[in-house]
Amino acid sequence: MSIFEDYNFNETQNDFHMIFYHKFEVRWSDLDANKHLANSSYVQYCAQARMAFMTKEKMGVTQLSRWGIGPVILHERYSFFKEIYADQIVIVSVEIDGCAEDSSIYRFVHKFYTPDGMHCATAEATGVWIDMMLRKMTTPPDDVVEAMNKYKSPETIVLSKEDFKKFPFHPHNIDPAELIK
Repeated sequence: MSIFEDYNFNETQNDFHMIFYHKFEVRWSDLDANKHLANSSYVQYCAQARMAFMTKEKMGVTQLSRWGIGPVILHERYSFFKEIYADQIVIVSVEIDGCAEDSSIYRFVHKFYTPDGMHCATAEATGVWIDMMLRKMTTPPDDVVEAMNKYKSPETIVLSKEDFKKFPFHPHNIDPAELIK
């Protein structure tokens, strides 16, 4: 019996916090040459799961546009445990692993499961909210902060701009002449 059988796929609450789930049917176009879920599809599934979460929490595309803000992912990483194939169902979680006090910085963890509960992959995405006119990091409206707070757990860490320094990659500009040798 599937742990997700007859399940509402929107959210569940464990002992400490709420988890949002979004269900996908793997399409032929989601596969790579190895006939399993392509790396780019994992990125797209995570983004779609986050947007489904935000829409459910009344911060979808229309509302974000009204507020003049948008979410931007700065760093994303993945670990893969089991292949996912065409025509399978995959359920992707949306969990808040880290968040600034004002929710201006956030980190989501996404876990990929088959309907029988097999954990196939985990992704982590760190991002910020930006003011769409100024193109600068901003504090989101209280509605966003309240929605994010509902999904925090006691293990959710407090993030700050200092955490950006922990990213494995940083910009290093070069002389453009180096590009045309």
